[in-house]
Formats: sequence, C-alpha cells, structure tokens
Amino acid sequence: MINSIAVNIAILEIIMEPIKEIIFVEHTTDTTIVTLLKEQILEQKDIQELQKSVMTVIEQAKRQKLVLDFCNVQYLSSAVLGLLIKIHKNICERKGQLQLRNINPSIYEVFKITKLTEIFDIS
Repeated sequence: MINSIAVNIAILEIIMEPIKEIIFVEHTTDTTIVTLLKEQILEQKDIQELQKSVMTVIEQAKRQKLVLDFCNVQYLSSAVLGLLIKIHKNICERKGQLQLRNINPSIYEVFKITKLTEIFDIS
C-alpha cells in the first residue's frame, strides 16, 4: 500500500513554488497552473512583473497546458487584456493550450464586451 501511494505521488509530480509574490505556480503531469495573487493589477510595473513571471513559467514549463487562475483578482487594467493576448499567442505558437479560470463576473463582462470570450477558453 505504501509503495502504491509513493508511486501515485511520483506520477502526479506536483511541484509548487511562489514567484515574486505576484503569482503562485503549480505543476501537474500535464498542466501548469499559475494563480495570480494580487487583487489589483492596474499599474504598469505590476503588469510588467506579471508578464516577466508568466513568460518565464511558459519558457521553463514542459507541459502543453497553461491555466491562469484569477481567483484573487478583483480589478485589472485594459493593458492586462493585451498581455493575455500576447500570452495566448505564445502558447499557441508552442502548440499548447491556455485556459483562464475563476474570473470575477465584472471582469468577465469586459471579456464579453471585447469579444475575448471568443478567443479564450474561460471556465
């Protein structure tokens, strides 16, 4: 029984690491989950830090699927939408998938108005 548990844990290969306290990264066997930690992503320095952190994760991850979890985000600037398009393009060029998760309803409305719901996989 203990060997079975150890094998299952090894197969899951869950690795968790915080990066600059703007994102939290979890790796499973086929997915990288990036949780955005800030409640507000409004200032240019935060957006640049987010871009640098997420692009680093994409370059280092060996997984084909990236999930961006917005569970903590209440406000974001329109510049973040541009960043998400850039991330999406980067992932697609690598033949990967991007999913956005736990988007605040008011932020989701912006995605609908801008028709980004047609581009992104949002759950």
